[in-house]
Order: sequence, then C-alpha cells, then structure tokens
Amino acid sequence: MKHFNYYEKQDVLNLTKIRRFETKLGERVSCKNPIKSIEETLQNKDISFVVFGIPEDIGVKANLGIGGADTAWQYFLKSFLNIQSNDFIDGNNILLLGHFEFGDLEQLIEQNANNYDEKIEALRHAVNSIDTEVEKLVQLITQNNKMPIVIGGGHNNAYGCIKGAAKGWHKGNIIPQPKINCINLDAHADYRPMEGRHSGNGFRYAEADGYLEKYCVIGLHENYIQQNVWMDMLKNPSIDYITFEEIFLYEKRSFLQSIGHAVNFTNHNLVGIELDLDCIKNTLSSAMSPIGFSTNHARQFLHFTAADSKPAYLHICEGSTHLNDGQTDRKTGKLISYLVTDFIKAMA
Repeated sequence: MKHFNYYEKQDVLNLTKIRRFETKLGERVSCKNPIKSIEETLQNKDISFVVFGIPEDIGVKANLGIGGADTAWQYFLKSFLNIQSNDFIDGNNILLLGHFEFGDLEQLIEQNANNYDEKIEALRHAVNSIDTEVEKLVQLITQNNKMPIVIGGGHNNAYGCIKGAAKGWHKGNIIPQPKINCINLDAHADYRPMEGRHSGNGFRYAEADGYLEKYCVIGLHENYIQQNVWMDMLKNPSIDYITFEEIFLYEKRSFLQSIGHAVNFTNHNLVGIELDLDCIKNTLSSAMSPIGFSTNHARQFLHFTAADSKPAYLHICEGSTHLNDGQTDRKTGKLISYLVTDFIKAMA
C-alpha cells in the first residue's frame, strides 16, 4: 500500500502521557513489528481489533463539501492512547496499525487543475485510488479474522470498507460474489447517483458493484433527502430507512426500536457498522447540524449493533477538528475515542 504509514511502538508512546501508578492504553496496544510483514503481524492470535486512520478530505471536497475531515485522526489518537487501561478495557487485544497519507494526490490536483470543474473531476478520480488502497487493507485484515476499526476521513471510504470486508470475511467460500450488509447512523443516505466517486455515493457504488446486499440507514433528515434518491430507495427492497423525524417528531419508533429494526433487517449476513458524525447534533463536520442525535444515542447505537449483529467492521467518518471555513472543535477526537471503546467493549 503506497500511501500507508505504519506505526512503531515508540510513535505510540510519544503520544502517551505516562504516569506513575497508572497504565494507559498506549502502553498496552500493539504495533507492527518493523522486522515483520503486515501478514505476520496480523497472524498474532492475541489481536482482535485493528485500528487505522484515513485522514483525508478528498472525498468530501469531491462531493462539493467543506474540507477538514482529515484533521480528526491525530486528536483521536491523543485521546484514545491516554485512556486508562483497566478492567473495562485493557488494550492488549488492539493493534494500532497506522494511517493513510494521501496528501500527494491532493497536491497534484492543486498544481494541475486549471479550473473548478477540472478540480472536481480530478478529486473524484483520486477517490478511486483511495478506494483501492482502503479495500486492500480491509481485505487483508478481515481475511486474518481481525475486526477493522476505521477512522476517517470522508464517507467515501465506506466503499473500500464494504468491498474489502466482503472479500476478506468470505475468503474461500464458494459463492459467486461476496456480499455484506450495512447499518448506517447518518443524516444522509450517501446514495447519490453514480456521477463519479465522492463521499455522497459510496453505498450506491458498493451496491452496483455487487458487494452490498442489504442497507439500512437510521436518522435520515427529511429536509435533506434528494427526491430522486428517495424514489430509488423506496423502490429497492434491499434498502430500509428510518428518518430522524419518525423517531423524534412523529414518534413512530423509539431510538432503540429503530436499532432493533435495522439489526433484524440485516442480521442474516455480516454487517458493516457505519457512523457518520454529522448525524450527531453540533458535532464539527462538513454537514454539521443543530438537529441530530445526542452523543449518548451514538454510543448506544454502537453498543447495541456491536452486541446484537454480526459486525464486519466499524467505520466512523466525517468528523473534524478544524474545518476549512475556520470552525474548530478539538473535542471531536475525544468523542471518537469514546465511540471506539464502546464498540470494543460491546464485542468483548
């Protein structure tokens, strides 16, 4: 993988605040041994979870959004590695693998695009390259029976997660096309037309390419569902949806009933767990909103889907600590660390 940066233990310890009489998660997590291959590292039977980052905003910009989704990863790390290692979460079954660096792709686009339209086209072409590398890494992790925990980055990376997990978990199975299901907590369906790859159409491409079987999205904002997308979803028996208004305005279902419905809809197969941080009220992202789920709703979502479904991976995306329009919120990284540990604890 051309763009992947593997971490060594000292990289992790440099971000860990060592304190007498305490043990932090950074002291317990594993890293790739520099003298071993990634394949050898993933064969370690003590490892259950593999955490890696995709700090990029190319897919968001390709979807005409505000850049900044590349900024949350480092703040997540600083929080995650300084969690206490204790009876609730030890950390010895976690491999912190590293992160992708796609800055050269964006720099090349900035230097060569002559106008706005050319730039958008080039960004969408670059997302295809990102897809390929994410897919390969997720496939490698899952074919070794480890659980990928993927921190973005834009929601474009759902495609690589779905395709890689489908291929990896179903390795050796005699089936014409490996597929998985997905549950997505999101204000948007990310099922836009196939106009070139970006953060708004990962699920459409995954379905069209035959890797996504059933898809359920919880929390759609009715004000932001494109009519053409809505009609396509209504006509598709493999897609289910529960709008935010159905839960909190019309009270057709409770939040926990909505999760149960999504789990039942997808539970015959492995399920990718997707959480777009723009669905959480006032959380910094390209599409942040004053209306949305609470942080505790997001935590419950991950706890119950991890415990009650058959997860194929966890993907948390779209969060930012610094948006290109000047807005900042460093708490996003700490929020992501809570969400990741909730998922790990639920699967223990």
